Amino acid sequence: METQLLLLGVDGGGARCRARLCLFTGETLSGGLAGPVNVRLGLEQGLAEVLDATARCFKNAGLAAENHTVVACLALAGACESETLSELRSYGHPFKTVVCTTDTHAACVGAHRGEDGGVIIIGTGCLGEGILEGKRHRVGGWGFPVSDEGGGAWIGCEAARRTLWALDGRTAWTPLLERIAGRFESDPREIARWMSGARAGSFATLAPLVLEAAREDDPLGKELVAAAVNHIERIFERLLALGVQRLALIGSLAKSIEPWLSQETRQRLVAPAAGALAGAVRLARLAALKGYHA
Repeated sequence: METQLLLLGVDGGGARCRARLCLFTGETLSGGLAGPVNVRLGLEQGLAEVLDATARCFKNAGLAAENHTVVACLALAGACESETLSELRSYGHPFKTVVCTTDTHAACVGAHRGEDGGVIIIGTGCLGEGILEGKRHRVGGWGFPVSDEGGGAWIGCEAARRTLWALDGRTAWTPLLERIAGRFESDPREIARWMSGARAGSFATLAPLVLEAAREDDPLGKELVAAAVNHIERIFERLLALGVQRLALIGSLAKSIEPWLSQETRQRLVAPAAGALAGAVRLARLAALKGYHA
């Protein structure tokens, strides 16, 4: 095994970084977890998490990384800009070959086993991606707070904003607002201080509270979920207009959001065949087969 070619798939998102080490045949050897990744916000920090997850893969497999040849696909949040991709590709990585792409690209490849199709990802962020005859189409997902409407960070930020409104006396209290205010001892200064320094993942921790409140008929919870759904369905409509017919809903909030989508949208969704990690491994294997260097 010490001279065997290994495949590494990495799915680095706003919540965590996951890695999977496989034989060339596709058999999984091990997995590894590390912290959140968004290379648009911090290349060095993001790649440190990637290498940490990779090291955990080798440790969990009982292998020494230096004794193996690795073809890797790094599918990372924020890797959608040409300058960032260039920096990623020129980084001193330890792999024989590395393919750099976005986590959404890998998710789309995994969801449809490399065939034409699209995904709408609802997690910390929110965006759509479709692949038609090898061409990628992206809708949204340009980064919180300027984009990613409908995702967990956006939902959480809107909930925190409205908590400030309630503390100001500008909107009526609801159980959801009381619960969020309680986290900050009902001090608007504490909320403003937290919001000023919080990243997307921190805002997203409030999203489950909003979804739970919506299920309990809280008026603000229902309002915010309805607003998120509106953004998500606009992404869905745009992908359909581009010609993407098979669409899957994925991401950490997908199951919670799906019941709130329109019946027409739900009827058109297909179940994803696999996730972003499987897509990253598939892209790594394709690179190994083609001798491709990204």
